[in-house]
Amino acid sequence: MIQISQLSIQRGTTRLLDHADLTLHAGWKVGIIGSNGVGKSSLFQLLLRELQPDTGELKLPESAIISHMAQEVSATSKIALEFLLDGDKELRRIQAELKQAEADHNAERTGELHAELEHIDGYRAEARAHQLLNGLGFKVGDAEKSVSSFSGGWRIRLNLARALMCRSDILLLDEPTNHLDLDATLWLEQWLKSYPGTLLLISHDRDFLDNVVGHIVHMSAQQLTLYKGNYTAFERAKAERLSQQQAAFEKQQERIQQIESFVRRFRAKASKAKQAQSRLKELERMEQLSPAHIDSPFTFSFANSDKTSTPLLSLQHTELGYAGTKILSKFSLTLTPGERIGLLGPNGAGKSTLIKTLTGDLSPLCGERTSGEHLRIGYFAQHQLEALDPKASPFLHLQRLSPKATDQSIRDFLGSFDFVGDKALAPVDKFSGGEKARVALALIAWQRPNLLLMDEPTNHLDLEVCHALTLALQSFEGSLILVSHDRHLLRNTVDTFLLVADGEVKPFDGDLDDYQLWLSQYRRQEALAQPNQSKSNGERSLSANEKKELKRQQAEKRAALRPLRQSIEKLEKAVAELANQLTLIETQLADPDLYTAERKDHLKQLLQQQAELKQRVEECETEWMEQLEALEIKEAELTASELS
Repeated sequence: MIQISQLSIQRGTTRLLDHADLTLHAGWKVGIIGSNGVGKSSLFQLLLRELQPDTGELKLPESAIISHMAQEVSATSKIALEFLLDGDKELRRIQAELKQAEADHNAERTGELHAELEHIDGYRAEARAHQLLNGLGFKVGDAEKSVSSFSGGWRIRLNLARALMCRSDILLLDEPTNHLDLDATLWLEQWLKSYPGTLLLISHDRDFLDNVVGHIVHMSAQQLTLYKGNYTAFERAKAERLSQQQAAFEKQQERIQQIESFVRRFRAKASKAKQAQSRLKELERMEQLSPAHIDSPFTFSFANSDKTSTPLLSLQHTELGYAGTKILSKFSLTLTPGERIGLLGPNGAGKSTLIKTLTGDLSPLCGERTSGEHLRIGYFAQHQLEALDPKASPFLHLQRLSPKATDQSIRDFLGSFDFVGDKALAPVDKFSGGEKARVALALIAWQRPNLLLMDEPTNHLDLEVCHALTLALQSFEGSLILVSHDRHLLRNTVDTFLLVADGEVKPFDGDLDDYQLWLSQYRRQEALAQPNQSKSNGERSLSANEKKELKRQQAEKRAALRPLRQSIEKLEKAVAELANQLTLIETQLADPDLYTAERKDHLKQLLQQQAELKQRVEECETEWMEQLEALEIKEAELTASELS
């Protein structure tokens, strides 16, 4: 259990928590939400004992192992595999002691340590590390590369993999999907669902929160408010709570006005003076309620260009890639005004290559790229943040684009992105990643594009800004091509999908749930196509005893899938039986004699039975799909582990 009692934290002049209380039980999966700067990361520092409370108390389980995802990793020559294995402190302790025992020829201690190694599944540690790397999008062979050879975003993925490698009781993850694509996000989601410990998760991804957590802690007004359920349940509960708060506030304001009016009228009258004093005391005792604030400070939009072209942009008979290396072939695309396309595909398949070719940053290896006369592209990618002038303010960035714009028009525009007052004039090098992303979005919106090309625009944004971005893209009248790990954003802003895979780009006939099933099958086929993956990864050969133990563990895991298969079979039979019952009911409803006044009650009964059966069929089919999907993912993971 994690227990926070009357706890206060102050950072500088900012009070983050003020006598806050919170109790979290073991095994809970909890989403931590709140606007940027409210203190979510400071709460994690508190749990890690890196920050001490000013008042109050924090209680954690004794000897609990806490794993957390570091936001930075220093360049090191250590290879990625060893970096991950270092995350399992118990494994490293046993290995070090085992090495010493073998050097001392201490057979008894060596045997004890081998037993400890087996107990913690240590013989499969390298295989588990490879699974983590594979799930998070690393390529075969990356395990043997030095950490320093990876870019910043991939080092963050290594930090995440290392945190997952640790066999922990409590896992703290701060925006783990920031540098992940959709495929890795889906994999991580499944991994966290099966995590047996207590999970505290900071995330801006609504779908990710919905599918992983069972409780929400909302950090607001220096307090920690616990809600049962996922993020969607929290939104409903919060809306109801705000509605009740607003009603109570309005009722209190009405009472205050009545008291003040009474006091003004009768304070000077001796006969009413005592009553007036009583009313004043009531006013003093009254706990002042705040009005319900539901308006977001972000009200930005993407105004469309005054002029457009048909088509806006076309690629004809192109091959795409870098420096003569072909990544995508036989690709043609004609973009017309108003098209809204989401790009799907495995990590490294070429989605970003396609986006960069559309922007003109990359030229096709062959074929033609043709721009419409009035094409105006708004391009968002992570390097846009790095391209900002660190010493310039948001105001100066816009002023450079439009020197003739009035100061007030620039300030009004920046206000819609919540850059108000001194914040609009502050240099961006002091900004957080989320604030820099808002500056980049503001620069795009200011230029009124008619084609938006967006590559992971929600990285670093909090939930409120993600919501504002979703609304802005929904109302955008131009064309949109979007790459994102945020399924809520994709689901609510695009109309069609293109699948980028195996060197080709093809229309994807399905939704995001269909894509998750496609991805599971794709991973399974990819794993089967790499039977010698373990050798190429440079893993050592297992001993006879280790192989025997590994086979036993894999057999146990396959046996563990049996209840899931049986449940799927049971649901299939249930759906078939319900369908038969529904057919019988609908046959009776087809009888014209049923619709007479004399048989009114019987008709009502049949219609009720029909509605109930339809609901039960829908529920069974939904559960069947979820369990079938879970089985496919577990089978793919097991197949990959057997080949690793």
